[in-house]
Amino acid sequence: MTQKISIEPASGKLGILTPGMGAVATTLYAGVFAIRKGNTPPIGSVTQMGHIRLGKRTENRNPLIKEFVPLTDLNDIVFGGWDPYSDNAFEAASKAGVLNDKDLAEHKKELSAIKPMPAVFDKDWVTKLENTDNVKTAKTKWDYAEALREDMRNFKKTHNCSRLVMVWCASTEAYRPASAVHKTLQSFEAGLKSNDVAIAPSQIYAYAALKEGVPFANGAPNITCDTPAILELAAQNKVPVCGKDFKSGQTLMKTILAPGFKARMLGLSGWFSTNILGNRDGEVLDAPENFKSKEVSKLSVLETILQADAYPDLYKNLYHKVRINYYPPRGDNKESWDNIDIFGWMGYPMQIKVNFLCRDSILAAPIALDLALFMDLAKRAGKHGIQEWLSFYLKSPQVAEGLYPEHDLFIQQTKLKNTLRHWMGEELITHLGNEYYE
Repeated sequence: MTQKISIEPASGKLGILTPGMGAVATTLYAGVFAIRKGNTPPIGSVTQMGHIRLGKRTENRNPLIKEFVPLTDLNDIVFGGWDPYSDNAFEAASKAGVLNDKDLAEHKKELSAIKPMPAVFDKDWVTKLENTDNVKTAKTKWDYAEALREDMRNFKKTHNCSRLVMVWCASTEAYRPASAVHKTLQSFEAGLKSNDVAIAPSQIYAYAALKEGVPFANGAPNITCDTPAILELAAQNKVPVCGKDFKSGQTLMKTILAPGFKARMLGLSGWFSTNILGNRDGEVLDAPENFKSKEVSKLSVLETILQADAYPDLYKNLYHKVRINYYPPRGDNKESWDNIDIFGWMGYPMQIKVNFLCRDSILAAPIALDLALFMDLAKRAGKHGIQEWLSFYLKSPQVAEGLYPEHDLFIQQTKLKNTLRHWMGEELITHLGNEYYE
């Protein structure tokens, strides 16, 4: 046994705040309301349905994760958020078209009560969104950050929350690499006051959250909390952060399949991926500068898993292409196609075709829930800075400078569960098993 760390109890209410109250956020809200009423099991949520083995296999200890670590009970969650459109959560969910009329009607009262706070929004970063009617106005980006901080304080007081956590569920921002303003907290704060054009809205949200001691998880591929300035603030205020980009559909399949090919030493000559998507996310990604953010996130997965430098005969010449196409009739029901050209013994070629007709927000909503609950746990456990153990949920996991991210889903799962075992004073599971045979 190892030394159990001290974790504050999950007493009182937890406010989960989502910048963005579109398809993912409203599906999250409605799902939690349905679980509370006993209408559905929490399918897709590891925190709610996952078990964790403790000790030797002969001990038969396999509790639910939510019974092993002190997570917030779903009955103690309050939802809130910001959105550039004024629709309440029921109206927004109805327009998103993820859930059917029956499920929406079941939770109309609770959803209608969730009204978005005016958002920090800049069309330069999300060019495709038109006719926004719920946007803050301020002289400087510093003033925007102060307004967000006031929103958080007011929400916490109004809803009698003891703690808050923020999960970015808004649109993908245009791809712009970090610049000089992001190098230090001092330069970033000066940039807020001078309206530096390189500071994105998501970065203002992250800054405001960390200033209030609120953990921040980034569900989009934006460069948000992965800059030296934001990490400096996270260390200074002892707040956990993680990112980026919910690992939901096509990339989830890649992190399942690619480790299998590599484990069996099968070669890859090409992997072509294309998608059609018709929700607000698809509309935003129709702009080249916003698609670039998503493309960078999606392309990084195979490169890290396959380690072409270590296995040049298998992966050095891999051609990897990703496409996303906006197709309004499909709505939130994204469809992806993967054409995978592999080769085996003596170089003989083979092909694998994957056609995934997924529901993007149905896959993303439990990820957002788990990230919120685990980030709150990390804060109560006294952890701060990058929470790499949550890479399991993310397409482009944030890691310490100088490290490469781990993309193998199964290694990520082991990292997550061993982190929980370590915190709770249990032995780490290595799966060696020598004690059964020696």
